[in-house]
This record gives sequence, structure tokens and C-alpha cells, in this order.
Amino acid sequence: MKKSSAFIMVVPGLVILAVCLFLPLLRVLIPSFHTGDYPFSAYVEFFQDEYYLKIFMRTVKVAFITTAVCMAAGVPTAYFISRCQKKWRGILLSVSIFPLMTNSVIRSFAWINILGSNGIINRFLMAAGLVEKPAKLLYTDFAIIIGSVYLFLPLMIVTVAGVMENIEDDMMEAALSLGADRFKAFMKVIFPISLPGIIVGGILVFTGTLTAYTTPQLLGGNKHMVLATFIYQRAMSVGDWNGAAVISLIMIATTLAVIKGLNALSARLDRRGGNHA
Repeated sequence: MKKSSAFIMVVPGLVILAVCLFLPLLRVLIPSFHTGDYPFSAYVEFFQDEYYLKIFMRTVKVAFITTAVCMAAGVPTAYFISRCQKKWRGILLSVSIFPLMTNSVIRSFAWINILGSNGIINRFLMAAGLVEKPAKLLYTDFAIIIGSVYLFLPLMIVTVAGVMENIEDDMMEAALSLGADRFKAFMKVIFPISLPGIIVGGILVFTGTLTAYTTPQLLGGNKHMVLATFIYQRAMSVGDWNGAAVISLIMIATTLAVIKGLNALSARLDRRGGNHA
């Protein structure tokens, strides 16, 4: 009886999800398999086209670099926050998620003012005599990565901090008492325990970066397109909806493949940890 009641409560949500998400998605994606001379020809042509492949590789590269930077910066920050007193922990977490509280367009325009030819960085470099003319920072892969890190770093910090809060201080103190320095104790004790949370944070950052539109469009421009901006161009500017559907499915498949890989890595590391225990 309880199982049937629980199922009945879930049904409305499943119906809404199917009508609002899966049916429109299938309506767009099914024709993409019949575009071209033979089934899947559009997908084969995508990876044979040098321009399309360049956009795909740029998107994956930006997503991986953004994820790596967020991990490198977010994990130590999360550890510091998790070891603070409860009052300060709440304040620091609130400050860390501030970028998520502002509109994506406003965030991007702020970075345009920082990275532009007349932006803060170039004015400083020229005033210091480090460069003779403004450096090309805006409308580059670098600009997309900087904007993406600023946007998604809070997700990494909050996710990892939530895991590290549950790690007892005694574990670090035990490692220190056995002769390990703080860095070694962190890498050998805290990091392995926190790895599931780090991987979850990595998934959130990677998928968010891979599918982002506003930040890459405003900071990368038309010369440094990623898959999301390319999809918009094919659909809205060219009117090639089938081509946009092909690119969309490739982006979805790439995202799912990376999520599957990271989940498999997490499961493997958990098994190794259990065997060592």
C-alpha cells in the first residue's frame, strides 16, 4: 500500500517531466538521425568537418580547464571554510556563492570591463610599462575560462565544504602526531575522504561549463564559439534546426559520457579505499 501511494505521488512529476522535457527533446532529435544521405550521416559529417570539430574541441577544452581550476582553487578554500567556526563558516559560504546571486549578463559585462582593451587589467599593464599596447584578453578562450571559473567555483566550494564538514579534526591530528606535515596529512587523509564530493563538484562544474551559453557568447564572441553558442547560431541565424539538433545531441552525449566516466572513477576509488581498509 505504501509503495503504491508513493508511486501515485511520483506520477504527476513524471508526466510533467515527459511532456515538458522528453517529448520536445525527442521531437527535435529524431529528425536529426534522418538528415543527410543515410542515417547518422549528419553526425559523421560533424566530426569530419574541421570547423565543427574545432568548436567541439574548444568546448571540451574549456570545460576541462575550468573544472581543473575550480578543483585546484575550490578544494583548499572548502577545507579552510569547513575548519572555521560555525558562525564564520556561514558567512564565508554566503560570500562564496555571491556570483550565483547576480545575473549572468551583469557578471559577463563586469568581466568585459575588466578584460577589455580599455579594461582594468590592460590599463594597469600599460601604466606599469609591462606592455606597449593593450593585450588581447577579451574574446578569447582565456576570457571564457575566467568567466566560467568565476561562475562555477562556488558550486565546487559549497559541494566540497559540505563533505569536509563531516570529517573529524581528530583524523588530521592523528596524521600529524604520526610525523606527517600538514600538506601530506591533507593529501593522504582529508583528500581521499573528500574525493566523492570533489567528483560531484567536478561534474557540476564540467556540465555547467559545457552547456553554458551567456558567458561564452559575451566573453568569447563569434570567433570563439562553443557548442551552446554554435547551436543558437545554427537554429536562430541560419535556420538549420536539424543541424542544431545534431549538435545538441552531441553535446548531451559528451556530457553523459563524462558524468559516467567520473562516476566510474569515484566507484573504483571507493572500492580501493574499502579494500585498503
